[in-house]
Amino acid sequence: MTPTPPPSTAVSNDTSRSSGPIERRQRGALRLAALLAAGIGALAWLGRSSDPAAKPLTAGPLTLGAAIAFTGNANLYGQDQRMGLSLAERWAGTSAPQGRAVRLQMEDGASDEPSAIAAFNLLIRQGVIALIGPTLSQQAFAANPIAQRQGVPVVAPSNTARGIPEIGHFISRVSAQSSVIAPLSIEEALRRDPSTKHVAVFYAQDDAYSTAEVAIFQKALAARGLTPVTVQRTQLADNDFQTPITSALQLRPQLVVLSVQAVAGGNLIRQLRELGYRGQIVVGNGLNTPNIYPICQRWCDGILIAQAYSPELNTPINRRFQQLFRQTHGDRPPPQITAQAFAAYQVLFEAIQRLQRKGGLTGVTLGQARADLMQELLSGTYDTPLGPIGFSPEGEVLQDRFYVAEVRMAPGGRDGRFALVRERHLQGSKP
Repeated sequence: MTPTPPPSTAVSNDTSRSSGPIERRQRGALRLAALLAAGIGALAWLGRSSDPAAKPLTAGPLTLGAAIAFTGNANLYGQDQRMGLSLAERWAGTSAPQGRAVRLQMEDGASDEPSAIAAFNLLIRQGVIALIGPTLSQQAFAANPIAQRQGVPVVAPSNTARGIPEIGHFISRVSAQSSVIAPLSIEEALRRDPSTKHVAVFYAQDDAYSTAEVAIFQKALAARGLTPVTVQRTQLADNDFQTPITSALQLRPQLVVLSVQAVAGGNLIRQLRELGYRGQIVVGNGLNTPNIYPICQRWCDGILIAQAYSPELNTPINRRFQQLFRQTHGDRPPPQITAQAFAAYQVLFEAIQRLQRKGGLTGVTLGQARADLMQELLSGTYDTPLGPIGFSPEGEVLQDRFYVAEVRMAPGGRDGRFALVRERHLQGSKP
């Protein structure tokens, strides 16, 4: 669509007749009004002409933007996500060589809300067709409304807090919410020790993910007749937990449940063991990364965690994903967060290819292409390394295959793996 040029700023210069002060003031007011109207019209025209959403979609490569944590405490997750996105780019280059070209632009969303907002704004201004990220749920509640207002599809690779897809129609996620996954590790711990009566809970009270997940953990405990003997509140930036641990251990817990992020979680586990705790430890999704191993080292051994991905899933796409991972990162299993980042890119890439084949990316503006892509994304089903997934109309991931893993550290305590303990198929979550 051709933009409408700003209105003319021309005003009458007729001075052939003499005029008094009142008439001159009237003409001056008219000139001022005309100039103001011209300025407002010019600004509106410039706004329309500079908005990438209003411009015709070009025939060249489409850009996916990714805002992930390269810096800050969440960079342990960001490292895993960078790997997954890079592997997905390589996979896409061979899976649809004749399809619509897609390029990836990654920006540092860091570990706080302002950085995620800035990264989203930058990528949207640069004309991305969709966004992947941000890394943390806390960031998503701040940044996703920006994408929603501007009609930009978002696929969250690692946001598990309740309420993420409900932010708006353009928001979706491939990371199953905590309410689906978290209870599975509680079940496994109580299966191993049915005599458990005393449970201590730790969580970060200033983190949206932790506060959402700990409520789910407590609900799962209550369903089994267990009330925590203590709930210890920590802060995101905490690294020294001696005081809350000492307080908790005085109550002789048989099970400790942690809902914190990776750095704090690694330190909490280590300090729990160093201060004498020998019982079971269940951890939440915040510790679903092998980057915790150098932090808690040999003390990581034996912790239980529920997962949305297992390297042991024997499907063609997971075998291909693992092959790509080994080519770059050696003979070790890919982390869950890497698999989820891969899946986030994959679902967008496949939706783009379907839309291209339908002609939905021809003769439209970028804004219309974004809206059509969101509709196409939600309507599809996808065979990913996570297993078969789809989306609800609200953008919630539909996934029915989950796992419980136990960390088993290698001799020397510097490396380990998430060993599969149990696989679960949940009814009602099929794509």
